[in-house]
Amino acid sequence: MSSQSVRRLTVAQALVRFLSAQYTERDGVRRRLVAGTWGIFGHGNVAGIGQALLEYQREMPYHQGRNEQAMVHAAVGWARQLNRLSAQAVTTSIGPGATNLVTGAALATVNRLPVLLLPGDSFANRVPDPVLQQLEHPQSGDVSVNDALRPVSRWFDRVTRPEALIPSALQAMRVLADPAETGAVTLALPQDVQAEAYDWPEEFFAERVWHVRRPAPEAAELAAAAEAVRAARRPLIIAGGGVHHSEAEQALEALVAATGIPVASTQAGKGSLRHDHPADLGGVGHTGTAAADDIARTADLVIGVGTRYTDFTTASSTLFAAPGVRFLNLNITGFDAHKLGARTLVGDARAGLEALAEAVAGHRVAPEYEAEYRAGKESWERVVDAAYTAEDEAARPTQTQVLGALDTVVGDDDVVINAAGSLPGDLHKLWRARSPRQYHLEYGYSCMGYEIPAAIGVRMAAPDRPVWALVGDGTYLMMPTEIVTAVQEGVNINLVLIQNHGYASIGGLSSEVGGERFGTAYRYRAADRTFTGDPLPVDLAANVASLGMDVLRAQTVRELREALAAARASDRPTCVYVETDATPTAPAAQAWWDVPVAETASREAAVEARKTYERHLGDRRRHL
Repeated sequence: MSSQSVRRLTVAQALVRFLSAQYTERDGVRRRLVAGTWGIFGHGNVAGIGQALLEYQREMPYHQGRNEQAMVHAAVGWARQLNRLSAQAVTTSIGPGATNLVTGAALATVNRLPVLLLPGDSFANRVPDPVLQQLEHPQSGDVSVNDALRPVSRWFDRVTRPEALIPSALQAMRVLADPAETGAVTLALPQDVQAEAYDWPEEFFAERVWHVRRPAPEAAELAAAAEAVRAARRPLIIAGGGVHHSEAEQALEALVAATGIPVASTQAGKGSLRHDHPADLGGVGHTGTAAADDIARTADLVIGVGTRYTDFTTASSTLFAAPGVRFLNLNITGFDAHKLGARTLVGDARAGLEALAEAVAGHRVAPEYEAEYRAGKESWERVVDAAYTAEDEAARPTQTQVLGALDTVVGDDDVVINAAGSLPGDLHKLWRARSPRQYHLEYGYSCMGYEIPAAIGVRMAAPDRPVWALVGDGTYLMMPTEIVTAVQEGVNINLVLIQNHGYASIGGLSSEVGGERFGTAYRYRAADRTFTGDPLPVDLAANVASLGMDVLRAQTVRELREALAAARASDRPTCVYVETDATPTAPAAQAWWDVPVAETASREAAVEARKTYERHLGDRRRHL
């Protein structure tokens, strides 16, 4: 018989105890891999995971959420702020609680950010069948609603026997800690199995450290990359989110200082260089700056660092237009490194940038090229100043003037969070990022409702940094519930609620593509089946206050600036509410975005929009 020491615990107790002993380590710094658990309890997890969290509450902090999707967003905010070196878990009941996780899981996986999902599942013994909230599938007895999480998870398992938890939990940790594979990880837990006892080997609960690798690129790839950089006359670096995840900002700055190569950034990569660095051209692509996009159109070598090259970055394959343009991609995953027919540098961003800088030592772009892109940057700075500045301090602010007011209030340590609506475009073009983690835009999934719960996660991860959630009225209405969580948990976040009485972003797009703003105004008149932009008689500020948050109303630019300063100084969760002037003051898009227009239509707006669309189609290009 085995002499292995064992401990008798339920499956749920064993899982929580195991999670509390997992750590990551990178560059000698150790962190809890799963630092806490968010939860909403129902019959599918209250007696299992719920009891286990009570049992081990000293080892595993518990946070109560109000919406399952929002709990995932909070966990994602935590993980992103900590450069993917720490995650949080989310537990739910079966049925609707579990399916509410799907959107959050997709967001985490699209953005390559770790989160552990622990949804309850129907009985493994199938005696209560169907149990409350169980989906019955007529062709498959082992299907549950949790299977909807499979395509949005980087690892999925259903633990139907106690002993199966050991290999499944280890695989889950491996994926969470691996920068090349991370994303949402799901362990579906049948509610009867959660409560089942088992004799667990003590080794399962031993402290375990998961080393986060910094793989360097292969020598042959590095030599080819260095040759490409030396041969280029108009190189451009595209900094993606991988720069931040790898903490590669200093390595990037060193390469730029040595070579003079300019840097443009994706939404996830903005802040890789400080905004006032002479080589920082700002955002690139459809929501980018003229300085960045003009250089991108004529670049002969595009060096992507930690980017997925979404359609906003490439302007739907129309931006990189030079006849002989080639791509060199440094990425932790071969999947992303091979995009756009690129030469590849598969490895960690920081290690790769350091190696590349050494390989091209002594090389620098021509002075004329530096002078050109610096002049473009200076010109764009004047555009930003114009968008931020209000001639009349007593007037109602425009949306860009809201950003200008916030710009005067924040410091280097503040974090600004946004995800959807018209704000991402304005922020990408205009925001002056002062530090690597100041600019927090979730634009991989661009999920309305992300901002408030993500702000909670960020503030929990960085309690000394002021955190701002920027939301429009449409986004606010999607998910205001976690204001209650912020108040309950004492998480001091700031909310800037911009009321423009309409879906400004999608309404503008609707007009451009011939949709005539159909379905994008607030009020529907059933009598004549039309929509009108007349404001609804709602008071969102009062709604915020009813959820326990302090509210400061601002009607003018001057009042807005004062309110923002007061919110930043407050020790309580505070909302600054402002109704904006709808006059457009944001600079127009500098590059195209492919949103197909009806090829045939009877309405003139759609016909004209199709003509414009077809003119752009000829600019699309496959990079092979």
